Amino acid sequence: MTIAPSYDGSGLVNLVAEIERRLSGGSRAPGLVAELASSVPDADTYVLVLFDGLGVAQIQHPDGHAFRSTLSGSLDAPFPTTTSVSLATIATGLPPSQNGQVGHLNWMPDLDLVVNSLKWLRVTGQSVSYEYAGFLPRPNLWERLRATGVEPITVQPGDFAASPLSRVLYRGARFEGIWDEAELIKATLQLAEQPKRLVFTYVPHVDFAGHVYGLESSEFTEALKTAATIWEALVTGLPPNVALIGTADHGLLEFNEDQKILIREPRFDSLRFAGDTRGVQLWGEAELMEDLARHVGGALADMVPLLGPAPTRETLSRAGEKVMLAPDDRVFIPKGFDKRLRSYHGGLSRPEVEIPLLIG
Repeated sequence: MTIAPSYDGSGLVNLVAEIERRLSGGSRAPGLVAELASSVPDADTYVLVLFDGLGVAQIQHPDGHAFRSTLSGSLDAPFPTTTSVSLATIATGLPPSQNGQVGHLNWMPDLDLVVNSLKWLRVTGQSVSYEYAGFLPRPNLWERLRATGVEPITVQPGDFAASPLSRVLYRGARFEGIWDEAELIKATLQLAEQPKRLVFTYVPHVDFAGHVYGLESSEFTEALKTAATIWEALVTGLPPNVALIGTADHGLLEFNEDQKILIREPRFDSLRFAGDTRGVQLWGEAELMEDLARHVGGALADMVPLLGPAPTRETLSRAGEKVMLAPDDRVFIPKGFDKRLRSYHGGLSRPEVEIPLLIG
């Protein structure tokens, strides 16, 4: 049986709702269940740090002590377990079923294209012209907070400024660009000095190293150490009246080359492919989708129930007719999907779904 992530009290969306409720008095999604909510302090200002790729499995690394020592529980990342989906969940305080971001490679019916939702490129590499700021529903989290007198600020790598993804995600938030780890720490600490703020800080190191070099590499170890140094500096540097919370967008799984299943047979060309390598979204003839799943060893599931409650019309128009989930020992790579990486995510295994709730 395919089990959807939690959206009703133990998910990333519920953490965001918990913070929004405490800052503004209301939220669009349920807050955390009591056991998790009790570990979140009340404060006038919150700092939420997202460590890209830092699943609960990743903090078991020998150099993950700083994270393990502040672990207050675990949350579920939304499905698909991929960065753009989780960031849209944070930016809206809504599950994917209601925010409309449903995959790394997103089917856009209004463009008649599959679009890389991080870079806003076609799978063939050409740029996509779109009204980016209008992609997510209004009002988003930042706009709702601002309307109640809370200032939302995001601390991001400076080269993300004005990117299509930033325009999608941060409408209504102040964007604070930084260029190295020292600037990230300094900006986060200084911005948190004022009351009635939500500071959202994004830390990319772990995800990049895991994708490119693998989880057993020296590069991954260095990335984890860098992330831990950032976390420790914030834990010790923020005043006690500021609540510091850390989490992630997904975990990571590593695969050998022989575990990458390339989908290249011409008989499957009539299917449309989108989504993620660990959860490939499909459109087309039902029997052909079933044939593909048997051929590669995947499991077909209905897509929409995995995205959360009360799906919107936009979500229904973008979500696959089926999603083909990969077993833990392989990834599926149709044409246009990236076959160069060492680690992947996007599926429903616990290492992908389970993300930490860190309280500094």
